[in-house]
Amino acid sequence: MSNELDVKVLADRYVAQWNEPDAAARSALIRELWAHDGFQVLVDPPQEIREAAERLAFPVPPLEVRGFDALDARVARAYEMFVAPGEYVFQARGDAFLLMPNVVGVRWSMVSARGAEAVGGGLDVLALDGDGRIRSDHQFIEAS
Repeated sequence: MSNELDVKVLADRYVAQWNEPDAAARSALIRELWAHDGFQVLVDPPQEIREAAERLAFPVPPLEVRGFDALDARVARAYEMFVAPGEYVFQARGDAFLLMPNVVGVRWSMVSARGAEAVGGGLDVLALDGDGRIRSDHQFIEAS
């Protein structure tokens, strides 16, 4: 990934997967965007997971999904929870940016479908393989 156009196209497609209503189209998009063994790590798990781990004297567990089927389930669940009811939509916030060769930063917001008011957001750091597919995604959720 070496130019602004490539970075923008990747970021647009990345955000689009979270909003795609058609399950087959969403799965196809995931298989186009991601490496077959690609993975996403939720870097800062929700507070309730942190508290549950702490009560058991465990360090905060990493939350990770790996491979097409797990990624498909993860994206589908986010769609079902936030987009399908018609309350929210995901959108890029600002321009995606190249952090280093084959590493792209994508800032995003979850906005109200009625008023476009941001109710959440974050930063995803995408590391790409040699074919330009997402090999890893470290997702940082911003505190609301």
